[in-house]
Order: sequence, then C-alpha cells, then structure tokens
Amino acid sequence: MKKLRAVLFLLISLCLIFSGCGNKKTAEDTSSKLEEVDLVLDWYPNAIHTFIYAAIENGYFKEEGLKVNIKYPSNATDPLTLPAAGKATIGIYYQPDIVMARSNEKVPIKSIGAIVHTPLNVIISLKEKNINTPKDLSGKTIGYSGNPLNTEYVKTMVKADGGDPNSIKIVDVGFELLSSMITKKVDATTGGLVNHEVPVLEHEGHPVNYFDPAKYGVPNYYEEVFVASDKTLKEKPETLKKFLKAAQKGYEFTKNDPDKSLKILLNNQQKDNFPLIEEVEKKSINILLPKMASEKEPFLYQDKQVWENNIDWLYKQGLIKEKVKAEDCFVNLNDVK
Repeated sequence: MKKLRAVLFLLISLCLIFSGCGNKKTAEDTSSKLEEVDLVLDWYPNAIHTFIYAAIENGYFKEEGLKVNIKYPSNATDPLTLPAAGKATIGIYYQPDIVMARSNEKVPIKSIGAIVHTPLNVIISLKEKNINTPKDLSGKTIGYSGNPLNTEYVKTMVKADGGDPNSIKIVDVGFELLSSMITKKVDATTGGLVNHEVPVLEHEGHPVNYFDPAKYGVPNYYEEVFVASDKTLKEKPETLKKFLKAAQKGYEFTKNDPDKSLKILLNNQQKDNFPLIEEVEKKSINILLPKMASEKEPFLYQDKQVWENNIDWLYKQGLIKEKVKAEDCFVNLNDVK
C-alpha cells in the first residue's frame, strides 16, 4: 500500500510539473505572438498622450494582440516621415501639415483617426497687454516658432476681426514662446497650445488672453491625428483597426477616471527631457477631453468636410501648390473593408 501511494504521489507530482511547464510555455507563446506596433509621438509624454498610456497600462493593446513600442521624435517631422518610410507603424501629427506634405512633397501618408477635433494652437498674450481680440494685434510684434502656417493664422485672424494684418511684425523666437512674452520682447505669440503654454503661464502667475483660430476666419481643423503610410494601410488595415480600438478604450478610461489616468501618465513621464507639472497636466486633461469627442464627431472620427475646408484654405493662402482630394489625406478605418 505504501509503495502504491508513493507511485501515485510521484505520478501526480510529474503531472503537475509538466502541466506547469505547459502553462509557462503557453504564456510565453502568447507573449511572443503579440504583433509589434511602433508609435512615434509628436513630443515627450504629456496630457494629450494620457489615453495611450492608459491603454498600455490596462492591457487594451495586448487584448488586441498588439505590443505598442513608444518612440520619441528626434526632430519635429519624425512622426510623419518615419511611418511614411516604413520605419514606424503609426505617428501622431497635425492635419494641416499632412495636407501640405501630401500636396507639396507627395508624402504617401494618411490620417487614420482624429485625436483632437478642434485647434489647440492659439494666439497668446499677457493680460496686461490689453490685447482682447485679434484686431488689437494691429501694429504689434508677434513671436512664432518658425512654422509659416502660424503666420498665416495670425494674418487671417487679424483681418477677420477687422484689424490690419500688414501692420503686424512677426519674428521667429524659436522655442522661446513663453519667455519672449515675459521679457517683453514680443506682444504676443502664435504656436503655443491652449492645453500647455496657457496653463504653464497661469501656473507661473501670468494671466493671459488667447484666441482660437477657428473663431476668426481659419477653418476648424483637427489639431492632432494618428497617421499611417499608404503601404501600411494597404497591407495591415486590421492591425491599424486593432490599434484604434484599443486607443478608443484608453480614451474612455481617461474620460471616466481622469485622476487615475493622470497618475499613469506621470509614472511614464520623461523627467530628464520633459518633466511634468501635475497641476498643469491635470488642467490640460480637463481642457483636452471635451475637444477629443462630441455627439457629432466621436473620438477618432473624421469629417470629410473638415478636410475639404482646410485644403481650400491652405490653397488660398498659397501654402499648397495644388489641391489634393480629401480622400488622399484621410480615411475612417471603419470604412476600410
């Protein structure tokens, strides 16, 4: 009887060991089967990327069979050029710049989902300057960060508000958008974001006025979008759909629990390159969430009319050489069969 028990115990032990090994192998196999997706951010982690990190933290991408590798840009155009060249799967870029790249340089890239449905780029001035509407910029000096698109925004806004766009002086201040105003080198700046530069200035004790381009003659545009190359869209549409599905879940999580989502973001910040201020990022998330979806346009949805309006405006301003079709610039992936 003792021998029989010993044999049974040995058999059970061996079964458990092999079962454990089998489970371990299955877990390893599952992990190895995850498809890798390289995502190039537009900058270091900040509030606008909260939903992405929430999706990673909560395993939403893994549920879709994906492993997302976050990449930071070495230069400003990386989120556009790397996916276009097949060196990344997806990037985060800006709607007007996609139209210009497609028209002027024939870059084979499309937007696959709108992250923010209204402009974040605003004209900012210190409240003490008493610049209360764009027409008050007439005769003033405005700083910008080298993008000609921003100068056209200013001219359009000033003209639409009844001011004189020819009387303004626009100077390139590089990355000194904030300090150039504080040190009185310029009266206002263009290119700063309502969800970053504005709360940073307010956090530092500088009350500001700011103006939304879409309220003064500039057509509404999608500030940030996901982009993928024509080749990736053709060869891996299901991969992109899975990515967007997980991103959608990340957005819903962030909307429903912004405080927990903020903690996830702060845990993923790049302190050496772009340290985050919790108060600023919390305010930024609150600014962003209403701009990321609406009843008319759900998160990631893109309206063809918005693209056509921007193509027309960019052509009128001389920023694109020829008009391109809206369908050449974007796709709602739910329509991809």
